[in-house]
Amino acid sequence: MDKEGEKTFSADRLDVWAFAQAGGQLAGRDQLPKYERLTLDTQGLRPDLFVDWQAEGSVRKAALGGVAQAWLQLRVHATVPLLCQRCLTPVDVPLVVERAFRFVADEATAEALDEGCEEDLLVLSRSFDLRALIEDELILALPLVPMHDRCPVAVPMASSDPDFDAAGADKPHPFAALAGLRKDQHGK
Repeated sequence: MDKEGEKTFSADRLDVWAFAQAGGQLAGRDQLPKYERLTLDTQGLRPDLFVDWQAEGSVRKAALGGVAQAWLQLRVHATVPLLCQRCLTPVDVPLVVERAFRFVADEATAEALDEGCEEDLLVLSRSFDLRALIEDELILALPLVPMHDRCPVAVPMASSDPDFDAAGADKPHPFAALAGLRKDQHGK
Protein backbone atom coordinates (compact mmCIF):
# COMPACT_ATOMS: atom_id res chain seq x y z
CA MET A 1 0.00 0.00 0.00
CA ASP A 2 1.19 3.50 -0.70
CA LYS A 3 0.74 6.46 1.65
CA GLU A 4 -2.75 7.31 0.30
CA GLY A 5 -4.08 3.83 1.10
CA GLU A 6 -4.10 2.68 -2.54
CA LYS A 7 -2.37 -0.53 -3.44
CA THR A 8 0.80 -0.18 -5.48
CA PHE A 9 1.43 -2.59 -8.32
CA SER A 10 4.64 -3.99 -9.77
CA ALA A 11 5.17 -4.85 -13.44
CA ASP A 12 7.46 -7.70 -12.38
CA ARG A 13 4.93 -9.41 -10.07
CA LEU A 14 1.48 -8.15 -10.95
CA ASP A 15 -1.59 -9.42 -9.11
CA VAL A 16 -3.81 -9.28 -12.19
CA TRP A 17 -7.18 -9.60 -10.44
CA ALA A 18 -6.37 -6.90 -7.86
CA PHE A 19 -4.99 -4.66 -10.64
CA ALA A 20 -8.17 -5.11 -12.70
CA GLN A 21 -10.49 -4.54 -9.71
CA ALA A 22 -8.64 -1.35 -8.80
CA GLY A 23 -8.74 -0.08 -12.40
CA GLY A 24 -4.97 0.04 -12.00
CA GLN A 25 -2.61 1.83 -14.30
CA LEU A 26 1.09 1.28 -14.76
CA ALA A 27 3.52 2.92 -17.15
CA GLY A 28 7.21 2.65 -17.73
CA ARG A 29 10.17 3.65 -19.83
CA ASP A 30 12.81 0.93 -19.97
CA GLN A 31 16.09 0.86 -21.83
CA LEU A 32 15.96 -1.60 -24.73
CA PRO A 33 18.76 -3.83 -23.33
CA LYS A 34 16.49 -4.69 -20.36
CA TYR A 35 14.58 -6.97 -22.77
CA GLU A 36 17.25 -9.62 -23.33
CA ARG A 37 15.32 -11.91 -25.69
CA LEU A 38 14.33 -8.97 -27.89
CA THR A 39 17.90 -7.69 -28.08
CA LEU A 40 19.05 -11.07 -29.43
CA ASP A 41 17.26 -10.13 -32.67
CA THR A 42 18.77 -6.64 -32.84
CA GLN A 43 21.98 -5.17 -34.18
CA GLY A 44 23.77 -4.63 -30.87
CA LEU A 45 22.78 -3.15 -27.57
CA ARG A 46 21.58 0.42 -27.86
CA PRO A 47 21.10 2.01 -24.42
CA ASP A 48 19.89 5.15 -26.22
CA LEU A 49 16.71 3.34 -27.34
CA PHE A 50 13.73 2.88 -25.03
CA VAL A 51 10.59 0.80 -24.63
CA ASP A 52 7.68 2.99 -23.50
CA TRP A 53 4.65 1.12 -22.19
CA GLN A 54 1.30 1.60 -20.46
CA ALA A 55 -1.01 -0.98 -18.92
CA GLU A 56 -4.56 -0.50 -17.67
CA GLY A 57 -6.62 -3.03 -15.80
CA SER A 58 -10.39 -3.32 -15.75
CA VAL A 59 -13.17 -5.70 -14.80
CA ARG A 60 -15.84 -6.38 -17.40
CA LYS A 61 -18.98 -8.47 -17.19
CA ALA A 62 -19.20 -11.34 -19.67
CA ALA A 63 -22.11 -11.24 -22.13
CA LEU A 64 -23.37 -14.65 -21.07
CA GLY A 65 -23.92 -15.19 -17.38
CA GLY A 66 -22.57 -11.82 -16.31
CA VAL A 67 -19.37 -13.25 -14.76
CA ALA A 68 -16.76 -10.60 -13.93
CA GLN A 69 -13.56 -10.96 -15.94
CA ALA A 70 -10.17 -9.30 -15.58
CA TRP A 71 -8.88 -7.41 -18.62
CA LEU A 72 -5.57 -5.75 -19.37
CA GLN A 73 -5.10 -3.10 -22.07
CA LEU A 74 -1.47 -2.84 -23.18
CA ARG A 75 0.17 -0.12 -25.28
CA VAL A 76 3.84 -0.30 -26.18
CA HIS A 77 6.05 1.93 -28.34
CA ALA A 78 9.66 1.04 -29.08
CA THR A 79 12.35 1.40 -31.71
CA VAL A 80 14.62 -1.57 -32.36
CA PRO A 81 17.81 -1.66 -34.43
CA LEU A 82 17.61 -4.40 -37.06
CA LEU A 83 19.50 -5.25 -40.26
CA CYS A 84 17.98 -4.01 -43.52
CA GLN A 85 17.59 -7.03 -45.79
CA ARG A 86 18.03 -4.91 -48.91
CA CYS A 87 21.24 -2.97 -48.23
CA LEU A 88 22.50 -4.95 -45.18
CA THR A 89 23.01 -1.86 -43.04
CA PRO A 90 21.35 -1.12 -39.65
CA VAL A 91 17.81 0.26 -39.71
CA ASP A 92 15.86 1.53 -36.68
CA VAL A 93 12.38 -0.01 -36.87
CA PRO A 94 9.55 1.57 -34.86
CA LEU A 95 7.19 -0.94 -33.22
CA VAL A 96 3.72 -0.21 -31.85
CA VAL A 97 1.65 -2.73 -29.91
CA GLU A 98 -1.91 -2.10 -28.77
CA ARG A 99 -3.60 -5.22 -27.42
CA ALA A 100 -6.33 -6.21 -24.99
CA PHE A 101 -6.02 -9.40 -22.96
CA ARG A 102 -8.75 -11.25 -21.09
CA PHE A 103 -7.71 -13.37 -18.15
CA VAL A 104 -9.23 -16.77 -17.39
CA ALA A 105 -8.90 -19.13 -14.41
CA ASP A 106 -6.50 -21.71 -15.85
CA GLU A 107 -4.67 -23.04 -18.91
CA ALA A 108 -7.38 -25.60 -19.70
CA THR A 109 -10.02 -22.84 -19.86
CA ALA A 110 -7.75 -20.72 -22.07
CA GLU A 111 -7.24 -23.64 -24.48
CA ALA A 112 -10.94 -24.49 -24.58
CA LEU A 113 -11.99 -20.90 -25.32
CA ASP A 114 -9.08 -19.85 -27.53
CA GLU A 115 -10.47 -20.78 -30.96
CA GLY A 116 -13.82 -19.08 -30.47
CA CYS A 117 -12.40 -15.82 -29.06
CA GLU A 118 -11.29 -12.72 -30.88
CA GLU A 119 -9.38 -11.44 -27.86
CA ASP A 120 -6.17 -12.89 -26.49
CA LEU A 121 -6.56 -15.10 -23.43
CA LEU A 122 -4.06 -15.38 -20.60
CA VAL A 123 -4.11 -17.26 -17.32
CA LEU A 124 -4.95 -15.24 -14.21
CA SER A 125 -1.98 -14.90 -11.87
CA ARG A 126 -1.05 -13.20 -8.62
CA SER A 127 2.54 -12.77 -9.81
CA PHE A 128 2.17 -12.01 -13.53
CA ASP A 129 5.33 -10.79 -15.30
CA LEU A 130 4.07 -7.83 -17.32
CA ARG A 131 7.51 -7.09 -18.76
CA ALA A 132 7.72 -10.63 -20.17
CA LEU A 133 4.36 -10.02 -21.91
CA ILE A 134 5.66 -6.70 -23.26
CA GLU A 135 8.76 -8.45 -24.59
CA ASP A 136 6.69 -11.27 -26.16
CA GLU A 137 4.45 -8.76 -27.93
CA LEU A 138 7.43 -6.76 -29.26
CA ILE A 139 9.07 -9.93 -30.58
CA LEU A 140 5.82 -10.85 -32.34
CA ALA A 141 5.65 -7.33 -33.83
CA LEU A 142 9.11 -7.56 -35.44
CA PRO A 143 8.92 -7.41 -39.23
CA LEU A 144 9.81 -10.59 -41.11
CA VAL A 145 11.93 -8.62 -43.57
CA PRO A 146 13.16 -5.35 -42.06
CA MET A 147 14.05 -2.72 -44.66
CA HIS A 148 14.68 1.00 -44.94
CA ASP A 149 11.99 2.97 -46.73
CA ARG A 150 14.89 4.36 -48.71
CA CYS A 151 18.29 2.72 -48.24
CA PRO A 152 21.13 5.10 -47.30
CA VAL A 153 23.57 3.32 -49.63
CA ALA A 154 23.21 2.26 -53.24
CA VAL A 155 21.99 -1.30 -53.53
CA PRO A 156 23.81 -3.28 -56.24
CA MET A 157 21.32 -4.86 -58.60
CA ALA A 158 23.87 -6.90 -60.58
CA SER A 159 25.70 -10.05 -59.69
CA SER A 160 29.02 -9.59 -57.97
CA ASP A 161 30.70 -12.20 -60.17
CA PRO A 162 31.55 -10.98 -63.69
CA ASP A 163 31.70 -14.58 -64.94
CA PHE A 164 28.10 -15.25 -63.81
CA ASP A 165 26.43 -14.21 -67.09
CA ALA A 166 29.09 -15.94 -69.18
CA ALA A 167 28.65 -19.21 -67.27
CA GLY A 168 24.93 -19.26 -68.07
CA ALA A 169 25.52 -18.57 -71.74
CA ASP A 170 27.89 -21.53 -72.12
CA LYS A 171 25.36 -24.12 -70.92
CA PRO A 172 23.11 -25.72 -73.52
CA HIS A 173 19.39 -25.40 -73.00
CA PRO A 174 18.10 -28.65 -71.42
CA PHE A 175 15.38 -29.10 -74.06
CA ALA A 176 17.57 -28.22 -77.06
CA ALA A 177 18.12 -31.92 -77.84
CA LEU A 178 14.34 -32.55 -77.77
CA ALA A 179 13.77 -29.67 -80.17
CA GLY A 180 16.31 -31.23 -82.52
CA LEU A 181 14.49 -34.60 -82.37
CA ARG A 182 11.19 -32.93 -83.10
CA LYS A 183 12.61 -31.21 -86.18
CA ASP A 184 13.98 -34.52 -87.41
CA GLN A 185 10.54 -36.19 -87.06
CA HIS A 186 8.64 -33.43 -88.80
CA GLY A 187 11.33 -32.78 -91.38
CA LYS A 188 11.26 -36.32 -92.88
